[in-house]
Order: sequence, then structure tokens, then C-alpha cells
Amino acid sequence: MIFTHDTELSLACAAALVNTVPGASSSGDDELAAPADLFAFLDEQEFTGSRSGSTEELDAVRALRPRLRGIWTSARDEAVDEINALLKEGAALPQLRRHDGFDWHIHATEPEAPVVTRLQVEAAMAFVDVVRADEWQRMRVCAASDCDAVLVDLSRNRSKRYCDVGNCGNRMNVNAYRERRAVGS
Repeated sequence: MIFTHDTELSLACAAALVNTVPGASSSGDDELAAPADLFAFLDEQEFTGSRSGSTEELDAVRALRPRLRGIWTSARDEAVDEINALLKEGAALPQLRRHDGFDWHIHATEPEAPVVTRLQVEAAMAFVDVVRADEWQRMRVCAASDCDAVLVDLSRNRSKRYCDVGNCGNRMNVNAYRERRAVGS
């Protein structure tokens, strides 16, 4: 494990959230088109705490996605100001919590805080760990020429190049094989 369990979960959740946008999603559509989609996303991510189910909540979460993507695609030192802004706006106050079968881990908001606040602060806290560990090179955009999804490379040797959204690694390997075969013909 490169990072703590909660950091890895938060990074995966942040990547999944960024990848719900049209073009990065596996469907090609906005995967957060309705409040029910947000509920399904939060359930899939096992994201705890309050939810209103309102259109305002959905709009706020959708507005967070480009900010997270901006952090993802920034250089390490350039990302710090935005990470700090997310923490400040979310009034982050880190505390140890234990719940739902998870041992002690950090939450920096109250469970009753708006879901967008909890998403932004948990992502920012995870980004803090990546910056502090000087592992920013693990924050990547998929290397597939036709994909814009983001990923966290948690491989031991930092070799993950493709996202898990659209089967990109397999598609690129098949394309490379076909190109090699065509050249050999």
C-alpha cells in the first residue's frame, strides 16, 4: 500500500467523480445527470454521511468536477493553491473517525456537512497526502489517444498508463498489435 487506506479510497472516489463527465465516462454521457445518479455514485463509492437529493446538491457536485480535474492535470507545486482553497472553503477540521468496519481514519468534515463539501475536502485531504509524499507523478490522465479520463497510479513501479473507465489498456494493446501485424504484412 502506497498511501493509507482512506487516502487511496478518497483518490479513487475523486478520480471516479472526475470521470463522470461526458467524454471521460465509459458511456460518453454525463453520468451525473440526475440526483438519482448522484445517489448511485455515492453508494457505489460507499460514501457516507448526509444527502439531500436536491438539484442544488447535484449542481454543486457537478461544479466540483472541473476543479478536481484542474488539480489532477496541474504540476505538483501549482496544485497546492487549489488544494488549500478546497480545504479552506470546506472549513476542514481533521479528526479521527471509525465507522462502517473501517478502523481509525481521517474525516475533515462533519457527517452532516453538504455532500459536495465532504467530497471536496476528502479529495483535498487525499491530495495533501500525495503532495507530502512527493508522489504527484501518480496523478495521471489516461494515455489512450481517445480517452480523457484521470487515474491514480497505485502500482508499485508507477507503470499504470491507462484508466479503468473504457477498457483503454486492452484497446490500445489490440491497436498496437494490429499495427505491428499490418507493418509485417
